[in-house]
Amino acid sequence: MRTSLIETEQIEAHLLQLAEPGDTLVFEARLLLEPELRDKMIWQQKTYSVVRKYSREELKKEIEAVHQRLFTEAKHTSFRQKIIGIFSKK
Repeated sequence: MRTSLIETEQIEAHLLQLAEPGDTLVFEARLLLEPELRDKMIWQQKTYSVVRKYSREELKKEIEAVHQRLFTEAKHTSFRQKIIGIFSKK
């Protein structure tokens, strides 16, 4: 268990370019010698990509919810008018 955690941390440091130059060289050599490590790195990279995509989608949903509240609720009328005034043609 501990070995896999250390390996995951090493992969993360490599993917995020946080490792020291010497550690990077050793890790890259291990990638050449250990196909299983390369597979784990690829899967971790794909996982990061999925998490980033999900995070972006959630952020877009939150922004849209705020937008809807600001431009539909009566208590935000003053704010809405100011924003429309900024972007309307003069």
